[in-house]
Amino acid sequence: MSSPAIEMPSAVRARNWVLIAGGFHRGAGMDSANAALAMYLADCGCQVHLVGHRVDDELERHPMIDVSRVARPAGSFFLGQWLINARGRRVAAQTIARDAGARVVVNGGNCAWPDINWVHYVQHAWHDSGGTWLQRRKNRVDKSVARVREKVALARAKIVIANSNRTKRDLIDLLNVPAERVHTVYLGSEPHWTAINAERRMAAREWLGKASGRRLITFVGSLGFDSRKGFDTLWSAWQKLCALPSWDADLIVAGGGRALPIWQSRIAASRLADRVTLLGHTDRISDVLAAADLLVSPARYEPYGLNVHEALCCGLPAMVSASAGVAERYSDEMTELLIPNPDDADGLVARLLAWRSAPELWQERVQPVARELRRRTWEAMSREIVEIVEQSVPRISKTPSFA
Repeated sequence: MSSPAIEMPSAVRARNWVLIAGGFHRGAGMDSANAALAMYLADCGCQVHLVGHRVDDELERHPMIDVSRVARPAGSFFLGQWLINARGRRVAAQTIARDAGARVVVNGGNCAWPDINWVHYVQHAWHDSGGTWLQRRKNRVDKSVARVREKVALARAKIVIANSNRTKRDLIDLLNVPAERVHTVYLGSEPHWTAINAERRMAAREWLGKASGRRLITFVGSLGFDSRKGFDTLWSAWQKLCALPSWDADLIVAGGGRALPIWQSRIAASRLADRVTLLGHTDRISDVLAAADLLVSPARYEPYGLNVHEALCCGLPAMVSASAGVAERYSDEMTELLIPNPDDADGLVARLLAWRSAPELWQERVQPVARELRRRTWEAMSREIVEIVEQSVPRISKTPSFA
């Protein structure tokens, strides 16, 4: 991720930046994006102050980066958010007291600071909850607080960065953020997401114990009680497909989550354990994508979808909900890969059968977009954010007061 040779663009005027987020580390969606922006700014010669729960060692070692680590009491993200807000505001105030031109970047409702808000997820856009009665009750409380914090933070933001036009519309329609404040900046990706060659593909299949010629379909996402990622729809479709004598594909599921034991039991009871591999949480997503022939992501709400983006960078066809932010990157030739209704298992069955009838054709159609996304580096994303910030509203010249 580090790029020591980066030359500081003339547009970067601020010498101090404060970034406030839950995490700054690779391999975790929005945390990867946060880490990339931090490294870009530091490599450009800016003094970067990070406030978060988890920070990569590479960032901590950088001479231009200061880290203020925040604990999560009892491992609770809910309690940790209050500490992020308090610590973030304190670090931001201290930095601006020393440098009135400093810039402050927060994520959504994690800190109510009136400068730049980089939104990776809109709490107001998704309301589902699952699990036991107690878990649902706790989730409702957590969500209610998160939405209040989100509304307050975004009302104060001078510049709002959205990770997709889908997110931008949600911010405007659901939170009444003025359209002129919101700018769409698509995510980038790591340089190791490249086209898969035959040797790497075979090695990945051997690791999975799937060296035979059967087709492999993968799902990458958390298996929580929340049904947002849509694995329940994929599972319903999978059971119907496996009832067809002609269906010859296996399913690889990469993702942990509190509902993983429940899904393990369901799959075992279905007598389809030989057609489904549950990997749980794994750091080898690149190998999962290298082994697969298709990624399926029937998400009910997906502000962007970095897993889909990364699959496409590998040249892997990815079937994703049409409402997902990443679907905006799809070309006209890829429309058959878009899922109109993530609740429609029968519709998903039809699309998967259509893919299986000509998998090479689907792979060929994604290659132009794959090449385009591989060129979309984290550095390009970060540069675009900085250019928007520097060309927009004036910096805050004094520490803001909060009611």
